[in-house]
Amino acid sequence: MNRQDILALEALRGYPCLTITLPTHRTSPDNRQDPIRLKNLGREAAERLTAELGKRDVEAMLRSLDELVETINHAQNLDGLALFVSADLARAERLPFTLAERVMVDESFFTRDLVFAMNRSPRYWVLALSEQPTRLFEASRDSLEELTAGSLFPMTHGGQGGAQGLPNDPAINASRLRDEHHRIFFRNVDQALGTYMADDPLPVAVVGVDRWIAFFSEVTTHSNQILTTLTGNHDQTSAHELGKLVWPLMRESLAARRAGILDELNAAVGGQRSASTLGEVWRFAHEGRGATLVVEESYHEAATVDESGLHLLPAGAGDGPAALDDAVDEVIAKVLAMGGRVVFVDDGALAIHSKIALILRY
Repeated sequence: MNRQDILALEALRGYPCLTITLPTHRTSPDNRQDPIRLKNLGREAAERLTAELGKRDVEAMLRSLDELVETINHAQNLDGLALFVSADLARAERLPFTLAERVMVDESFFTRDLVFAMNRSPRYWVLALSEQPTRLFEASRDSLEELTAGSLFPMTHGGQGGAQGLPNDPAINASRLRDEHHRIFFRNVDQALGTYMADDPLPVAVVGVDRWIAFFSEVTTHSNQILTTLTGNHDQTSAHELGKLVWPLMRESLAARRAGILDELNAAVGGQRSASTLGEVWRFAHEGRGATLVVEESYHEAATVDESGLHLLPAGAGDGPAALDDAVDEVIAKVLAMGGRVVFVDDGALAIHSKIALILRY
């Protein structure tokens, strides 16, 4: 499941929309409890819907829920599971991050936990370069999901030197012509990548043989976001296997970036382009001034928003319109929505900033 999938779910409306989420386990014996917990949540959902709407009105929907539950192979579980069921939809998603145990019935699907968990997971793009075809994956840790239907990817080199043969003319330097058309192809790949980077500016891992990586490096406008490369021919490598190869490289690169971000934060403090403490960060983030949010990994804090929406009060205080279970998650989502980036650092690294800091655009 990627951000586009979540947006598609959020666009669906009509009562009742049932959402079930729960933490799951990748290995035995822990995953033996997963089907039991899921069936218990399904039973809770059925009782709630039947009591509210009557057995006849929800009979078809509950049948879809039962059928969906039966299709799930818990031996393939990741860290979380989400089920979405309505009159027109029955969908289950395994996710590489844990989720709270919930049963929600509303006019739309409950996706907040998914968004927050996704924001806190190490996410990145994997661009697998090839003539036929270049693929793009959205990755979370070692879990990769290829963008296909409705996407600009996969992309196949259809020009000369690719699907089209080179002209049989001794007056033409075939090697130079082939190379130039490869540059054109990979420039188009870079432009397509930019479409996704504009909405979700994640770090990038580039995969491919030396030749393709060299061509792409010449033409890309995203060199600052490319954190690692995996060299080799992976045209036939599955998403599962590719994730196992790329994630250790990206994990190491992300660790190096975390170290560098503290230097960047210190420079911003010296230049008076930073904010510290959750309250200050909240205000500047909602004013659209956040370039980079730096957060300790385990930091969570409840709060209440005042009537202006720009100031936080202690949890349970004041008469504000919104009580937040976790204002840290909310500010993470806000910075990302405003085009900023978020970097998590080790607990204790931001002690002088009260666990959270924001590098300002101005």
